[in-house]
Amino acid sequence: MPPRLEWGHRTYLMGIVNVTPDSFSGDGLAAPGRTPDEIVAAALEQARGFVDAGAEILDVGAESTRPRGAYGDHPEVDAETEAALAVPVVRALVAELGDRAIVSIDTSKGIVARTAVAAGALMVNDVWAARRDADTAVAAAEGGAHLVLMHNQDGADYPDGVFETVVRWLHAAADAAEERGVPRERIVIDPGIGFGKGTAENLELLRRLAELKAALGGLPLLIGTSRKRFLGDLLDGAPAFDRVEGTAATVALAIAAGADVVRVHDVAQIDRTRRVADAIIRG
Repeated sequence: MPPRLEWGHRTYLMGIVNVTPDSFSGDGLAAPGRTPDEIVAAALEQARGFVDAGAEILDVGAESTRPRGAYGDHPEVDAETEAALAVPVVRALVAELGDRAIVSIDTSKGIVARTAVAAGALMVNDVWAARRDADTAVAAAEGGAHLVLMHNQDGADYPDGVFETVVRWLHAAADAAEERGVPRERIVIDPGIGFGKGTAENLELLRRLAELKAALGGLPLLIGTSRKRFLGDLLDGAPAFDRVEGTAATVALAIAAGADVVRVHDVAQIDRTRRVADAIIRG
């Protein structure tokens, strides 16, 4: 049986398994020339290390979600291509590690979510909160999976204020997910750090995480700051692979503010951060 998520008792660690050729952080496993079997093998090796290092959730994504406003344009991945990359990895991770970790599918396409859930994924992580394709919520509902709803938008203009906009947007997304059959206890919210936001907006949301969680009725909160561009801005232009201390600082402070899941690339290092922060904050 996979781990059961019991909110409020500990912070869960989500390891990022990128089966893409073009991840912003340089860790995409679908390198040119690799066969599908080689991609699955590389993902399994990485995921084993993540679980051994403390990850309870493995988030598999086959399309780069890096914001175009920050990283420039990049090609869309069609659903068939995305599923062909992601679903065999989901299936392999569930088969080998499904008793030790929950496997999540990172997608905004309903058909990819549905296929991954059928392969054993127990979480759907949608960076557009089922607003671009409502079938991601339906797939989670019908498959008994958790659904992560992340705030996102094109551009970083917030005439009503970033905090107020994100709270209102996520309220609406959570209500819509419930209407599509996802029980409220299986909804997780994510303010979307780095998506449609500049450094100032990211810092305001991180500073007000406890307030944001309360404003959204205490729904479980996922935070993804790992290696993101705003950390490079704060660290004198440090490249993505050299932002682990910045990531750790945001993770510790997010846990203090009530984060329930932290999504990271550097699992071993951030597990240590999580364990110490949990010991202080959650006793």
